[in-house]
Amino acid sequence: MGIHLSIRMLSKLLVLLLFHLVVANFVDSLQQLSCHAEESSALLQFKESFMIDKSASSNDGAYPKVSSWKPVGGGNSSCCSWDGVECDEMTGHVIGLNLSSSYLYGSLDSNSSLFSLVHLQRLSLSDNNFNYSQIPSSIRNFPGLTHLDLSWSFFSGQVPSEVSHLSKLTYLDLCCNVIENGTPGHPDRLLKLQPSDMRSLGQLPRSLANCVMLEYLVLSNNQFSDVFPIWLGTLPELKLLTMRHNGFNGVIGQSRTNFDFPKLRILDLSYNNFTGEIPPLFPDIAVNMSTYMQAQVHYAIIYVGRSVDYSITLAIKGLDLYYSKVREGFAAIDISNNKFEGKIPKFIGNLKELRSLNISSNILTGSIPSSLGNLRNLESLDLSQNKLLGQIPQQLTQLSFLGTFNVSHNNLTGPIPQGTQLTSFNSTSYDGNLGLCGDPLPNKCGNQRPPSTKEDNGSGSIGMVEFDFKFVLAGIGSGCVLGVVLADVLITRRQELFLRVVGMVRLIIWKR
Repeated sequence: MGIHLSIRMLSKLLVLLLFHLVVANFVDSLQQLSCHAEESSALLQFKESFMIDKSASSNDGAYPKVSSWKPVGGGNSSCCSWDGVECDEMTGHVIGLNLSSSYLYGSLDSNSSLFSLVHLQRLSLSDNNFNYSQIPSSIRNFPGLTHLDLSWSFFSGQVPSEVSHLSKLTYLDLCCNVIENGTPGHPDRLLKLQPSDMRSLGQLPRSLANCVMLEYLVLSNNQFSDVFPIWLGTLPELKLLTMRHNGFNGVIGQSRTNFDFPKLRILDLSYNNFTGEIPPLFPDIAVNMSTYMQAQVHYAIIYVGRSVDYSITLAIKGLDLYYSKVREGFAAIDISNNKFEGKIPKFIGNLKELRSLNISSNILTGSIPSSLGNLRNLESLDLSQNKLLGQIPQQLTQLSFLGTFNVSHNNLTGPIPQGTQLTSFNSTSYDGNLGLCGDPLPNKCGNQRPPSTKEDNGSGSIGMVEFDFKFVLAGIGSGCVLGVVLADVLITRRQELFLRVVGMVRLIIWKR
């Protein structure tokens, strides 16, 4: 009886093993068949049209992805398993091609075999060297294209009008090429647009107002010479607007539209020629930003790992730092290096969701408004290089998340609030204010009274500095905060709690 059971079980095991072998061979054969011969041939022709040159890519993680591309057969795998190639699981057609940072050097022509991959949906050729060739008009051969990244790839000339006819395109990045006249039109479905470093552009194309789904608009490092595009406030989904390093100019007026940047959370106007007072449209942005950010709180808690797939450059500690991703929940305003004048308006204290505020290098006068103490989530504050007067408000000691702080090169006077984290910053945060005294500055205050906690009628400034290393625990806390600033995100609410605890411990240390 036992022998019969053993034989029966062994038979079942053999049948099961045979079944798995058959299935495995079948799946393997499907994988081999999934690559269409004409598409495999097109990819190989594309590979042969370029040289592999290590100087063509600047990314540290670059490598020649096409080196794994070899003719199918003789033990070689399907093109769907080649590096950088993505195939549709059902049809086997090539739908994705990611050749970013692949050491490719040579010209991309309209007759390239690449444009025979008509099922392509995602194409990234960033960080290569296409020898200043023009973006081919054959891009029209990709009617299903949703993602196009040609950044940092030495393209030149004009963007072909065919790009505007890619009706499914939601992501377009032409950054850091030598494009002359921008894009002649923009697909209505665009979610992100990052034009190139353009020349002789003049006005910002009004066709952008038609991109009603646009979420991220990066216009940095171009030569736009225009007034502030107040009409962009009608874009209902716009979350990020960065216009740094251009020739935008003039006074920013009040919006007359029904939509005043309803979802905007990152605004960068730095390094332009804007004049006048800090614009009156900011109160509307403040209200909208607060409403939108509060509406996203539960979303951010549930999906703490989700990040927004766009890049941005922010000025931290006087340095332009580049970030490839910015987390949901990060809010920032940078209007530095312009010609704004007048007082810092009190309504900035209503931007309670801000993590970074930089209004340095303007012509601002008056005192620092105590309402800035309401920005409890602030991690970076820079009001340096202005003409601010008066004392540093005691209310700024409530900003327990601050990792960078700078009020240097103003006309501030009086004592720096003692027994607080403000004294744990390096003295360079306060340089150029001959009337300031108290730690961390070498000149002591004597019997001067601390700043009043009453609401002031002026405006003010602050800046960015690092913590003194002799305060070990405080340094650890500030390092965490600074790390959060550089990553553009507080990963979880637990980290926020940790930072608040560090702030409290720092205060205890100073009081002792």
